[in-house]
Amino acid sequence: MTYMDGLILGIVEGVTEYLPVSSTGHLILTNRFLGLDVPLPLLDDEGQLIPGKRIDPATGEPAPFTLEEAANAYAIIIQGGAIIAVVILYWKRLWSIVEGLLGKNRNGLLLLRNLMAGFLPAAFLGLLLDDFIESVLFGVWPVVIALVGGAFLMLGVERWRRARHGSSAPESGPDLHELSIRQSLLVGLLQCVAMWPGTSRSMMTIVGGYVVGLSPARAAEFSFLLGLITLSAASAYKALSLGPQMLAALDLGPVLFGIVVATVAAAFAVKWLVSYLTRHGLALFAWYRLALAAVVAATIIWG
Repeated sequence: MTYMDGLILGIVEGVTEYLPVSSTGHLILTNRFLGLDVPLPLLDDEGQLIPGKRIDPATGEPAPFTLEEAANAYAIIIQGGAIIAVVILYWKRLWSIVEGLLGKNRNGLLLLRNLMAGFLPAAFLGLLLDDFIESVLFGVWPVVIALVGGAFLMLGVERWRRARHGSSAPESGPDLHELSIRQSLLVGLLQCVAMWPGTSRSMMTIVGGYVVGLSPARAAEFSFLLGLITLSAASAYKALSLGPQMLAALDLGPVLFGIVVATVAAAFAVKWLVSYLTRHGLALFAWYRLALAAVVAATIIWG
């Protein structure tokens, strides 16, 4: 990886992480564009093959760690930049949780309860399906399928919301701490659908927020805060499981630079998304997904 790779991947991750367009899908497509998705065995500083986590069935020994595996892992670890952006922008909400743990803010404690309830389904299924997802679904065609399916889901949900509430986005409805455990679990279960790359965790949690009665702005905020936990867990798991291989294979400078770029880009994207959703809803993102899927499919089919 170069600093230019880090810059491009950081911008893509930061802009798309909290928009309902799938950051993982965009990073997979970007890795293809940058030529990082090739099964090229990587060498350490001494010129030795870096052993990976996969076992070669022919030899029974660890298969070499490849550039494709490193790029896929970095697509998860770079989410750390988006995590930092939410911590900065929503520090008051997070501080209320700290006060709740200290017995000084009941609403903050209820918010933590709801976020943990929303996180549990992803924690269980993520560990269970991680290897399957990376081996089967980390590809261009699965991303195209998910982009199209998610687009039609958003168009349907947005039509349902407007029929229910009218053309203007309602600002009434429950606050985040007022959700029940059952409602929070429902949002968490919908979030699990986004384990299919290209679906979008943000899209599924915002849709879930609509379903349980949150306004667009609060649905987006719940998505950001729930993502703070989910993305932290996913990034930490990937860093712990593949950190030594990545440190041996990639220069630390471009990796950290990409995370910093992602932080700045995500902060701008979050501020814009809340304002846009309140006024216009999800339809724009659905049409963008369909257009992107068409362009990618045509590029693959016609070279």
